[in-house]
Amino acid sequence: MPAFPNAETAAEVFGELFTILAADEEFTAKLRENDLTARLVHTKPDCTIFLSADKVIVGPEAPEDAAITIKMSCDTAHQLWLGKLMMPAAVATGKVRIRGKVAKVLELVPILRPAFDRYPELAAARGIGA
Repeated sequence: MPAFPNAETAAEVFGELFTILAADEEFTAKLRENDLTARLVHTKPDCTIFLSADKVIVGPEAPEDAAITIKMSCDTAHQLWLGKLMMPAAVATGKVRIRGKVAKVLELVPILRPAFDRYPELAAARGIGA
């Protein structure tokens, strides 16, 4: 059974997660200093998020012109944020596909650390189990 029952729930959970991150000045400063933008494309159900130092856009209006695009299923994203699946393994097995410079991805991953701490609580609050 999929972790997310529908696109609306996925958009709520992932949208809130990245909105919390975007409110952190240290996080946005690192995005700005590395000129990082990311487009996260989730499938099954579909949910797209654009992340920059200045904004988080959830939904079909998310711009396509990001420094990196990361594509994965919502179930894979759920496992990643719970810490049950490591990004290198997910990329190596094709569960996560990345477009853009690898260096940009390597800059992004460490600054996402606070998301791993917050995600389990956000998912549980919406009935998304481990």
